[in-house]
Amino acid sequence: MEELDYISKNRQSWNNRVDVHVQSAFYDNERFLQGKSSLNSIELELLGDVTGKSILHLQCHFGQDSISLARMGASVTAVDLSDKAIEKGRLFAEQVGVAVDFVCCDIYDLPDHLDRQFDIVFTSYGTIGWLPDLGRWGTVVSRFLKSGGKFVFVEFHPVVWVFDDDFERITYPYSGSEPFIETQSGTYADRDASIETQYVCWNHGIGNVLQALISAGLELISFEEFDYSPYNCFKHMVEYEPGKFRIEQLGNKIPMVYALKALQKNRP
Repeated sequence: MEELDYISKNRQSWNNRVDVHVQSAFYDNERFLQGKSSLNSIELELLGDVTGKSILHLQCHFGQDSISLARMGASVTAVDLSDKAIEKGRLFAEQVGVAVDFVCCDIYDLPDHLDRQFDIVFTSYGTIGWLPDLGRWGTVVSRFLKSGGKFVFVEFHPVVWVFDDDFERITYPYSGSEPFIETQSGTYADRDASIETQYVCWNHGIGNVLQALISAGLELISFEEFDYSPYNCFKHMVEYEPGKFRIEQLGNKIPMVYALKALQKNRP
């Protein structure tokens, strides 16, 4: 598949979702603008105290996490493919009175738009599935980290993506280089929304993720798997504890999320 094809399809897909997501109960944007943080305990523990830290937030959507990090005292640069999402992010940052530098581009092209390094690179929840080449992704992460800088990554577990939408059958490979072209009615934030989107995605196994980061010169410091999701974003989920969701028929039998921290080795 031509690179321009998947990028344009996915940009349009996310542009189509932005207004629905902003208005959804899932994102709870009204309370967010009033001061509610969008960050979860999993990533907050790995991020630690970000006061005075420079942070590059990759694939930021419309910037709730980026703004939350800025509210915590970080200097944040946020990147996303969707021009409509970036437009909303800039608007919301201005509304709440924090400074976030938003950049609209495909992250593989980020070195053409940004020339600095950061204390922390951060990305989370539903990001790498939109990228065909994790080797290039790892290189981008490494390129923007200072020596000794920290990469914090939280993502849905690849086991989740092998199932059909109802979590009844194994439908997709755990990992592979072939893209999937999907058409979806509604969106995870509002399944009844009157939108239809077509997008291109890939499944990436954990081994490929780790190898991409190691090959890019990062040193893995911590890795953890979680048998719950902090988001009610799949079909048939139940909240078994406040803010913790599982697939009803699967319970705690599968991992839902994984999280890692890696350090940039000292550069020559």
